[in-house]
Amino acid sequence: MLDILQVLHKQLIVSCQALKDEPLYDSYIMSKMALAATYGGAKGIRANTVQDIQAIKKETVLPIIGIIKRNYSTCAVFITPTMQEIDELYEEGVEIIALDATNRPRPFEDSFIPFFKKVRAKYPTQLFMADTSTVEEAIMAEKAGVDIVATTLVGYTPYTKNHDPLQVLQKVVQAVRIPVIAEGNIDTPEKAQEAIKIGAHAVVVGGAITRPQQITEKFVQQLFKKFEDEVTI
Repeated sequence: MLDILQVLHKQLIVSCQALKDEPLYDSYIMSKMALAATYGGAKGIRANTVQDIQAIKKETVLPIIGIIKRNYSTCAVFITPTMQEIDELYEEGVEIIALDATNRPRPFEDSFIPFFKKVRAKYPTQLFMADTSTVEEAIMAEKAGVDIVATTLVGYTPYTKNHDPLQVLQKVVQAVRIPVIAEGNIDTPEKAQEAIKIGAHAVVVGGAITRPQQITEKFVQQLFKKFEDEVTI
């Protein structure tokens, strides 16, 4: 555990993911994204699905934070939501398994603490990272026994819309004793640097590096906004 955390200390982790409705949705493409991130100096990869993880392992030896996004009915929790996804990731073999640790109902009406107790009992030596959206959730996850907490879901839960990820990060760092990874809307090098200054153990950056569709949309929106501003002057 210490070796992996030491490797990631104050380093960049790149999230290489694409959804089914995106042009880059392909395990081969994600593996090349991971290779490019490796060449660029990243020290870890966050990846979604066993298929993508298997392809990424062929291109890089960097430690992997593994997740499986899977929807269960109308449940809002979809990042590694049940024991089935935990089992799949463990069997594949990833250094860290990340899972939603928000204070929301999980599939099968399970809440995080009792769910994670079962997970920890089954996999006592696996490293687990809790994706949280509030300070309270981070504290809850630490008490439940996770190894790492992350601010992944700040702004993505109904009760954290418009919350500043760096402000939440600062509070989480002060509230827990385990390593805290900054993730979620860290979309500039300056924000990543600020996260480390605040005390993050490492920083995960995704869309700003590996999702050209989103990057293009930001440029287009800014150009269009500039045009609108000029027209109204």
